[in-house]
Amino acid sequence: MSSPLTPAQVAAQARRALLLDLDGVLWDTLPVMQAGWAAVRSQHGVTVPFSSYQAHLGRPFHDIMALLDLADADALLETYENACVFASDRARIFAGITEALLALANRGWTLGVVTSKGLHRALPLLARTGVPFATVRTPGSERGKPAPDPLLMALLDLRLDPAQAVYVGDMPVDQESARRAGVAFVHAAWGYGRLGEPAVATAASPAELLPLLAAEEQLPVPRAVAP
Repeated sequence: MSSPLTPAQVAAQARRALLLDLDGVLWDTLPVMQAGWAAVRSQHGVTVPFSSYQAHLGRPFHDIMALLDLADADALLETYENACVFASDRARIFAGITEALLALANRGWTLGVVTSKGLHRALPLLARTGVPFATVRTPGSERGKPAPDPLLMALLDLRLDPAQAVYVGDMPVDQESARRAGVAFVHAAWGYGRLGEPAVATAASPAELLPLLAAEEQLPVPRAVAP
């Protein structure tokens, strides 16, 4: 027989989490990444074009290096990071994203970020959005996307279940991570990636997140049954 839920438990179960990727969803950082990769090519004699690196965006840097069959990833990362910091003023926040997220926060959504960008580069960008993020997950000891680990760790921070979350990303690796985590996914079509089948919910602009998520707000959250 189940025990009655406390008011705090009812409130927690009514919450929804909106988790977002950073690059290609919140910020247009492609010019910064291009500068970073140009430095890698110049200083390390790497011949791989940026387009090949870009195809794997969303994964941790070391995972991309393995996919590109490039050795000495630590040295490449140091060069890449230093060049990206130097070119950080080229980043631009996507038009309308701040307004959309603040509106969703006012509607009760708990906001979080799950990104493969390092914390030292992610935090300054997130601070400039003016949006309250309850959790920020960057690469750590867990597996990176497309594994479900980063999304599940973010939900653990928020004490929410996958059924209570939506992940917004722009790359196929984001979609795969959400699928494996059991989290609903929205494709940010204003970003860098193009998804194949199966078709998913898609927002052509940040403003389109509002009507898309309005339907999600009406879905009941499965109730946990206390023993």
